[in-house]
Amino acid sequence: MNLVIDVGNTYTKLGVFEFSKIIYKNSIKQYEFKEAIQLIKEEYPLITNAVISSVSNLNNDQIGYVKTLFETLVVNFLVKMPFKNMYETPTTLGIDRLGLVAAAVGQYPNKNVLVIDAGTCVTYDFKNQKEEYLGGAISPGIRLRYESLNNYTAKLPLLEIEDPENYIGKSTEQAIHSGIIFGILYEIDGVIDQYCNIYPDLTVILTGGDAHFLSKRLKNSIFATSNFLLEGLNYILAFNNNK
Repeated sequence: MNLVIDVGNTYTKLGVFEFSKIIYKNSIKQYEFKEAIQLIKEEYPLITNAVISSVSNLNNDQIGYVKTLFETLVVNFLVKMPFKNMYETPTTLGIDRLGLVAAAVGQYPNKNVLVIDAGTCVTYDFKNQKEEYLGGAISPGIRLRYESLNNYTAKLPLLEIEDPENYIGKSTEQAIHSGIIFGILYEIDGVIDQYCNIYPDLTVILTGGDAHFLSKRLKNSIFATSNFLLEGLNYILAFNNNK
């Protein structure tokens, strides 16, 4: 069994895998880290290996704690990947994006795949049928868009995410909802269309915290999944252990 630890900007996601099947998943705050890991160790004593991906601030003490319990792989740009990385600045590439591409390779081998991760940011990552990672794009996520309108203007309010009632906002609040939600939907559909013009056989994966909200509203055909990054990190661990 493997323990997969994905430290994001807001939450830390934990997954226990039996081979390639996820059998446990949880999402915690960073202050709960050690207690949560200990509980998993007690509940799943057959876990022998762990993998850590962190885009946030997991400190050395927390990493060291995991290493005392399991054989641990900390993912960075030097770790062997199951694809050829064509990114021009690999040292700046987010660890989470490496995990998403690995999942695409593991689950959709020899296919052109665009992975869209809709979380704090919206990231677009593309690997081709030759298992080459070519790159992608980064834009603000839904919550960042709401916050930026509030933070960088004098009078626009900070609103909670809400479905627009109409394309034409008849109040300031309606206009904000319309601009943000339809804007991000048009962006994602537009990006997918551009890729499909070049790769007509494209497979599109949508994941991340806002995937469920967005998936029902996109016009393009996509596969929505909540565990894609955890599955990719588990695949990276297996790939390295088999080397």
